[in-house]
Amino acid sequence: MSAAAVIGAGVALVDMGSAGAATTNLVANPGFESGLSNWSCTAGSGANASSPVHSGSSALKATPSSSDTGQCTQVISVQPNSQYTLSAWVQGSYVYIGATGTGGTDPSTWTPSATSYQQLSVNFTTGASTHSVTIYTHGWYAQPAYFADDVTLSGPGGTQTTPPTTPPTTPPTTPPTTPPTTPPTTPPTTPPTSPPPSGNLPKHAVTGYWQNFNNGATVQTIAQVQSAYDIIAVAFADATTTPGAVSFTLDPSLNYSVAQFKADIAAKQAAGKKVIISVGGQNGTISIRDSASATNFANSVYSLMQTYGFNGVDIDLENGIDTTYMPQALRALSAKAGSGLIITMAPQTIDMLSSGSDYLATALKIKDILTVVNTQYYNSGSMNGCDGGVYSQGTVDFITTLACTAIQAGLDPSQVGIGTPASTSAAGSGYVDPSVVDNALDCLAKGTGCGTFHPSAKWPTIRGAMTWSTNWDAKNGNAWSNAVGAHVHGMA
Repeated sequence: MSAAAVIGAGVALVDMGSAGAATTNLVANPGFESGLSNWSCTAGSGANASSPVHSGSSALKATPSSSDTGQCTQVISVQPNSQYTLSAWVQGSYVYIGATGTGGTDPSTWTPSATSYQQLSVNFTTGASTHSVTIYTHGWYAQPAYFADDVTLSGPGGTQTTPPTTPPTTPPTTPPTTPPTTPPTTPPTTPPTSPPPSGNLPKHAVTGYWQNFNNGATVQTIAQVQSAYDIIAVAFADATTTPGAVSFTLDPSLNYSVAQFKADIAAKQAAGKKVIISVGGQNGTISIRDSASATNFANSVYSLMQTYGFNGVDIDLENGIDTTYMPQALRALSAKAGSGLIITMAPQTIDMLSSGSDYLATALKIKDILTVVNTQYYNSGSMNGCDGGVYSQGTVDFITTLACTAIQAGLDPSQVGIGTPASTSAAGSGYVDPSVVDNALDCLAKGTGCGTFHPSAKWPTIRGAMTWSTNWDAKNGNAWSNAVGAHVHGMA
């Protein structure tokens, strides 16, 4: 949950996937020990650095500018129809790795702020006629320099010796004014043919995350979660050694027995609430990038539902999701669990900026079984809204114009929720007074309470609001749930 998962959440394992027959690193000069040999960096942005390094004596230092992302690339010979894992150790703000020309879904992932070296990893499968791919690292416009080291591409090596004549895509000549943004999408010309599932929830619902760890917020049992919350997301499930599969274990520091936990879930459900298991968080790196891991995910989540009585699943993976295999996994889960399944998402703002963004693209693919997307309107800088304007976090305009983007892209308003921190301690930035949440809801539903941005339509079925977390809310005297909960449940 961004600053949410924060301190104390269990660190999950990265699914490195199958690398095929060969496990040799295909990257030439992977640790930049030979300077920038074999690498090409845009606009002279790359340089050799002796500190900080992850290993060896050198690393890449690339400095973005106001018109360049500081992208460094290498073309690598690969084999068709083969599986590969790309990884790199990176440090800095808005650092990305990825591959293009794969012949399939070109993978990428990023970190918003790595104050020390952090490993990023993605998997992909090459297409039937793919003989080379371009791997890359880059930062973001006008951001500080970033560092990269120990870049690895694992998988069977190819036989092509001459790089393709087509260079990597040139970065846009006019940079956006914020972190990754694409132009607003055109609203669909026809409404959805069928309404999204309600899961027997109220028309307007409040979601809260319950912490299965102790990081200084109030420690609660499920029974102690405030009654204002209609959906309680248990944070978080853990990765296992099986690719894509998850498990769940109560944190021993909570002194909470499994029997009481199950009983408390059942009691909340008897009171009309839904309790779901959340997958991810800031430290949860679970990769679902092939059919096998998608199946493992569905089977393991369904097993947790049967074991603990969970009503569904929340997707809060903060290092990107695959827009092919995550929908596949959730549809497989839906087939097992039936129409009462609750599916929620809590993407970061940057993952919901256009219909091509990974979370929004995934949500649109499963909109017939999706309950709600509660975007985290915090821990982000300024963003472009649905009208193309630039808006700063912590304002009514920031919330309403980005909610507008999701609706214009094709989500039903009843599938769109507002996510904000329960207190200043719950997130690194972006906290707003509960009155701002209430005003944003009114602006979207009724056209009142708006800032400078006024949506072109009214969406009275807007779903509601979410917060990280019920524990931080309790620590702050229940100020968020008392104000926002009452407002949401009072909406027509």
